[in-house]
Amino acid sequence: MCTVCGCGDTVTVDGREMSHDEAHRLGLAHSHGPVFRPAAPALPFPHIQATADRASAPSLAAGHHHYGTGPAGVSVPGLTQARLIEVETSILAKNDAFAASNRRVLDALRVLALNLVSSPGSGKTTLLCKTIEALGDAPLAVIEGDQQTSNDADRIRATGARALQINTGKGCHLDAHMVGTAIDALRPAAGSFLFIENVGNLVCPAGFDLGEDAKVAILSVTEGEDKPLKYPDMFSAARLAILNKLDLAPHCDVDLAAYTANLRRVNPNIEIIALSARTGAGMAEWLGWLRARLAEKAA
Repeated sequence: MCTVCGCGDTVTVDGREMSHDEAHRLGLAHSHGPVFRPAAPALPFPHIQATADRASAPSLAAGHHHYGTGPAGVSVPGLTQARLIEVETSILAKNDAFAASNRRVLDALRVLALNLVSSPGSGKTTLLCKTIEALGDAPLAVIEGDQQTSNDADRIRATGARALQINTGKGCHLDAHMVGTAIDALRPAAGSFLFIENVGNLVCPAGFDLGEDAKVAILSVTEGEDKPLKYPDMFSAARLAILNKLDLAPHCDVDLAAYTANLRRVNPNIEIIALSARTGAGMAEWLGWLRARLAEKAA
C-alpha cells in the first residue's frame, strides 16, 4: 500500500495477480537485495485517520489549509509539517532501499535504465516503439507499467523487443520493488538499454526512485505550455524533457518557446529535445542522446 497516494497493495506481473508477499513466496521478488517489511500495516490515507482522531483539527472549510506550502510541500489538517515530512520519509526510505539494490545490479551490468514518465496520451509507447526500431540490433528490454491491460507490452513485443507487463491495479505508479521483480525476470544483457515505461501520471512517479539512471519526461505539444508549472515535481526530477508530437504544433496554436521557458523555469538544467515520433523529425537527436548516455554508462 502506498501511503503517499493510497495505491493498492497488489500487482499483476504478466497476467499473474499477486501481493508483494506472494511474489516473495514464488521467488519473484529481489534476489539481489534485502526484503523490508513495515513494523505495522500502513493506513491507506494516514492523514484522514489522523484528522478524525483529533477533535480539534481545523476544518477544510475554515480556510486553515494552504496546499503546496511549507517545508513538506503540502498541508493536511491536523498534521504538522514535521509529521508530514516524517511520514513521507519513512515511506520513501523503503522504496529507496530497493532502488539502491536495483541500481547496484544495473551498474554492475552497465545497463542504461531510463524511467519514461508522462501523462496519458503523450505518445510514450509510440515513441518507444519507433526508438526500438531505430536502434536496430542494440540489446534492450522494456518494463511496461499500466493499471490494466497488456496493450502496450503487446505493442512493444511486436517490434521484436523483450517486454514485461506490470499491472498496478489501483496503483498510480511503479515502485522500486516492482521494477526489481521485473529486472530479475528479464535479466537484461550487459551493456544494454532498459526502458521503464511508467504509469501515465505526472504526479506520483516523480517521487519514486526506481534505480534508473535518469527520468525522461515526455510532454505532448497538445497538453499546454503550462504543464511544467502545474506539475513541477515531475519536471524538476527529469534529466531530459521530450516535447513530442511536434508535427501537430502548427495545428494547435502552440507556443514552443513558452514550453522551453516554463521547463527551464522549473528546472534550469533540464535538457530538451523536440521531436515527432510519427514523422521522425528530431528522432536523430534523441537517438544520439541515448547512445551517448549508454557510452557514458559503459565507461
